[in-house]
Amino acid sequence: MARRRPELLCGAVALGCALLLALKFTCSRAKDVIIPAKPPVSFFSSRSLVLDLFQGQLDYAEHVRRDSEVVLLFFYAPWCGQSIAARAEIEHAASRLSDQVLFVAINCWWNQGKCRKQKHFFYFPVIHLYHRSFGPIEYKGPMSAVYIEKFVRRVMKPLLYIPSQSELLDFLSNYEPGVLGYFEFSSSPQPPGYLTFFTSALHSLKKDYLGTVRFGVITNKHLAKLVSLVHSGSVYLHRHFNTSLVFPREVLNYTAENIYKWASENRETLFRWLRPHGGKSLLLHNELKKGPALFLFIPFNPLAESHPLIDEITEVALEYNNCHGDQVVERLLQHLRRVDTPVFQSLAPQPPAPLLDTPPVAASPCCNSVVLPQGHSFSRTHNVCELCVNQTAGGLRPSSASMSQCSFFEMAAALDSFYLKEQTFYHAASDSMECSNFLTSYSPFSYYTACCRTINRGVVSFIDSEQGVFETPTLAFSSLEKKCEVAAPSSLPHIEENRYLFPEVGVASTTFTGLSCRTNKTLNIYLLDSNLFWLYAERLGAPSSTHVKEFATIVDVKEESHYILDPKQTLMKFTLESFIQNFSVLYSPLKRHLIGSDPAQFPSQHLITEVTTDTFWEVVLQRQDVLLLYYAPWCGFCPSLNHVFIQLARLLPVDALTVARIDVSQNDLPWEFMVDRLPTVLFFPCNRKDLSVKYPEDLPITLPNLLRFILHHSDPASTPRNSARPPPEECLQSEAVLQQGHISHLEREIQKLRAEISSLHRAQAQVEGQLSSARRDERRLLRQQQTLEKQHGLLQRHSEQLQALYAQKARELEALADASETLLTENAWLKILVATMERKLEGQDRAEDPAPRTEARPEHSEPTGAPRLPGSAPPPSNVSSTLAPERKSENRTD
Repeated sequence: MARRRPELLCGAVALGCALLLALKFTCSRAKDVIIPAKPPVSFFSSRSLVLDLFQGQLDYAEHVRRDSEVVLLFFYAPWCGQSIAARAEIEHAASRLSDQVLFVAINCWWNQGKCRKQKHFFYFPVIHLYHRSFGPIEYKGPMSAVYIEKFVRRVMKPLLYIPSQSELLDFLSNYEPGVLGYFEFSSSPQPPGYLTFFTSALHSLKKDYLGTVRFGVITNKHLAKLVSLVHSGSVYLHRHFNTSLVFPREVLNYTAENIYKWASENRETLFRWLRPHGGKSLLLHNELKKGPALFLFIPFNPLAESHPLIDEITEVALEYNNCHGDQVVERLLQHLRRVDTPVFQSLAPQPPAPLLDTPPVAASPCCNSVVLPQGHSFSRTHNVCELCVNQTAGGLRPSSASMSQCSFFEMAAALDSFYLKEQTFYHAASDSMECSNFLTSYSPFSYYTACCRTINRGVVSFIDSEQGVFETPTLAFSSLEKKCEVAAPSSLPHIEENRYLFPEVGVASTTFTGLSCRTNKTLNIYLLDSNLFWLYAERLGAPSSTHVKEFATIVDVKEESHYILDPKQTLMKFTLESFIQNFSVLYSPLKRHLIGSDPAQFPSQHLITEVTTDTFWEVVLQRQDVLLLYYAPWCGFCPSLNHVFIQLARLLPVDALTVARIDVSQNDLPWEFMVDRLPTVLFFPCNRKDLSVKYPEDLPITLPNLLRFILHHSDPASTPRNSARPPPEECLQSEAVLQQGHISHLEREIQKLRAEISSLHRAQAQVEGQLSSARRDERRLLRQQQTLEKQHGLLQRHSEQLQALYAQKARELEALADASETLLTENAWLKILVATMERKLEGQDRAEDPAPRTEARPEHSEPTGAPRLPGSAPPPSNVSSTLAPERKSENRTD
């Protein structure tokens, strides 16, 4: 047997493992079936002024950045749609600023470029600006050439030099907060602290890409004294309504970060610019939570030298928040009016000629049309009054202007007093026009005059009519009413409309000053560029097709309402002040703007009429009896009522009842027609729309219940007896004929329903027979199932017995196998014993007969196969031959 060599065995094992690892990492790897990315190509044209590093050479960009004063880095991805859209804007900005600014575009998407390996942007494109060693300053504004150019120019010149008093007033009267620094350059080319102030301006642009805080520099000592700056290096923060501040060097370290932080924490803003990025954001939501908001959409050009409309809005905001009549604010207002009045007058549209020819009596701003409340006996006789303040009575000071004027709040007080004294006025009024003077203690006035008359409610507008109501005070129009129709609500002029007709009135008035402190509905003013965000204005009620994109709206989330300025009126100082005034009074004359769906998208041939905000007045309040369902798409119970209302619309004639529904999630209604739960059903009876009835909430909405509800409330006997005019005989007869037709129509429908019920009974009998046979089959199958279950139980028990027998036989076989192994062992021992005994016997025989065997043995051995002598012992091979059959027999036993 060969010896084992362990060193060779260990070497073979190690070699085998190495071969296996090599095969795993080579043969098991699948081939690369992905086509490698194509090499990048130039993103900008070869003639472009933008340096295009389309291979992502970030190190080269850093090299050229150190050699330039102002650099714009445009990081893009070639596949990004926004990067492609911004490419033309960057080229346009580069065409205007390439002589002063280096524009560099870097492909930051190629996987082999350094920009992709070192920069990890989450969006594209990204614009970074560097001013010498300061940066990066990231630009997050609109990707428009004018906005990008404006921001680059702010980075190029972060400080505004102010050499004169006029420019100082321009700087202080701006709507944006301003920070001024005073430095004397006569003693040193770079005064102490100037570089820090310069860096703070850049730091503000880095923190606020809108550039809300402006930084200016004063070098004139006498000019600096006007803003309380005496020492060189002093910093001044201007605030319009609170005390202006000087940077406290003794408290804070004079660093760029501290200057910006101090200015941003103590700044004061008149209004804010909002620039939503168009994606999911909480920008508008967070601003609307602060209170009522005035949104002004104006076309804005950032590169324009002057913005007359923004100056007008600034003047309005200054007057609105000037609660204490600050002299500095008054001086700034005078500066704004002196500078911008000639320009604005030349651009402002003039009123139409017919409006200017209105008589002076109608032009009086101290008169206002008052709509009388319904339900009063006097209100049924007269529906409108002209309320005028008596300027000659005691308690009123004559105005300094040549034309008599009165303030908005004085007029509002007179209106409230008139409503409180209506009972007194009713006793003195007659059937015709009546004008009287009344003493009141609820108003700052001693007397006022009220002239009341009946006006046709069909008049569309008092403004657009060539003959105004005030021109014909003695004319009384008759109110003609058609059958089952109610005229549309008339638009009566209010105070803001009178001021718009005569804008020259109230120019010197100060009633608007400090309004924000005298009302609980203080407005936050926000500006949006209509060139970029006109879609938001359209959603708030602005017309989609307009030449001038100017729009104003007030949104009050807490009151769930918003108001819009009439798009026909030009957005100017007077209309904006009147709009704010009307919103601020206790009983605001503004009408809530209602947003609704487009009626054109709903077909008019359906059984159920779909009502929208625009068609609500026409469908519900002018037609015959109307049953209106309030629903919403998210209401789970509303779709289950559709079949009930469809059956109701088929039962009742179309000329008698209109079945309608309105989606309140898409259509606003006046508050008096809104509901607090869904679904809700309201019934508006003909000729009695003010007596609308709500379907009981505890009553199931079924077809019989709806029919009883409609028939009960549409019965003429249910009309109130104290109505103003009893119905004429002809109307009663026509109503009776109509009711008789309804009854006959319902009887025919009931007969049809009875026939359907009888057929349903027959079908029910057939179904019951089929159900009985099905039950018999079910019982038979049940019995069969029980029998099968019993057989299954017997088979299960027999199977268990067989399993037990199988286990017993297996145990017996194991015992036999053990016995067989024992026999084999004993047989082997017997074989050994027999062989031992044979050897012993052979040894004994050799010991007993040594001589004969020696004598009998010849000298020469006998050949193999010679006959043996009788009595001689057999050779040992005979013993093994005799044992062979025994071994065979043992093998057979095994």
